Order: sequence, then C-alpha cells, then structure tokens
Amino acid sequence: MSTFVVFDLEFTTWPGALEQDWAEPGQLREIVQIGALRLGDDYSVLEEYEALVRPAANPRLSPYFTDLTGIDQATLDREGLPPAQAIGDFLGFCQGQAVLSYGNDMVVLGENVGWIRARGEQVKNSYLAANFLNVRPWLNTVAPATAPVNVGRLWKVLGLPKPAAGAEHSALFDCYSFAAALRHLRATGISLPDGFLYNG
Repeated sequence: MSTFVVFDLEFTTWPGALEQDWAEPGQLREIVQIGALRLGDDYSVLEEYEALVRPAANPRLSPYFTDLTGIDQATLDREGLPPAQAIGDFLGFCQGQAVLSYGNDMVVLGENVGWIRARGEQVKNSYLAANFLNVRPWLNTVAPATAPVNVGRLWKVLGLPKPAAGAEHSALFDCYSFAAALRHLRATGISLPDGFLYNG
C-alpha cells in the first residue's frame, strides 16, 4: 500500500504578526505544535503524529497565541519537547513520503531546522528525505469555496461532518480537516494528481 502524509504547524505569533509577516524585532515563527497524519490509498488515516515543541528564542507564549490555539504555557512547559527532538522525530515520520500541507508550512519547518543548526544542535533525519508540497493552490482551484479559509475550516466550507474532536488552530485537528477535504474531493472524482504523491 502506498501512503502519504498531511501535516500542519502552529507557531509563535502576536497581534498583527501575520499581516506584517513577522517583521517586528524578535518575532520568529518558532514551531510550538506539529500535527501529521499518514494516509493510505483511499485517504483513510493510518497513523498520527503530534508533538508540542518548546520555542527557544521566545519560550513564553503570547496571550494572543494561547487564545488562538488553546495551548497554554503550563501545558507547553510540561509536555513540550526540545525543537531538535520534535522536528527530528517528525522528519522520521515523513521519511520517504510525499508530505502535503495546506500552505507554506514547509518553509516554517525549514526556518526552524536552520535555527536549530545555528545553535549548534543536530536534527536527526533529513529534511531532504521527504517530498514536501503545498497543495493549497490546487485545492483552491478545484474547490473554490475553500480559497478564503484556513485549513481548520475546510471541512466546514465543504459541508462535511466535523472530522475529529477539537477545533481549528490545533495542528492535529487541522490535519483531520485537511484529510476530510481530500477524501471528499476524491469521492467526487477529484483525486490528488499523481505527481503530488511522488516521493522521490
């Protein structure tokens, strides 16, 4: 059976950061949560990956981030992994797979790998051992109703049942929303192009 991965990240943010592209001094897009699902040929969920990640440059979460994601400081301090460990484990989950995102999350992932290496730390498993691809432009084209919404709302704008417990801006819930949208499109005859699932 061939498989592929869908993933989503939650990363540090502040009021206005999105609109200003994180341009203020000290505002880095440090990963705080990783969610991923391994999907089978029929786009059913075979395996989950989820981790909380402790930011290095901005270890204190902004109230804005906590309000957005529901991730609080106490939970992060208790359950968060060091960035090198979490990202290395995630890249291991992705190894040899096509890895799809709804947006440029792979850019944020690459930034975080760079910061880890700049601190003199090593990331086990290679970023290059997986084929990362942003499928949002394709999905918005084949399902125009999705164009204005984030990944956690895909299920809603497509009129689908809620795909999992939780809410948008939780990385794993957002992955379930993403997977539900892909399954729905496949059921209507719109499958991911074969080239998207090329693993390298």
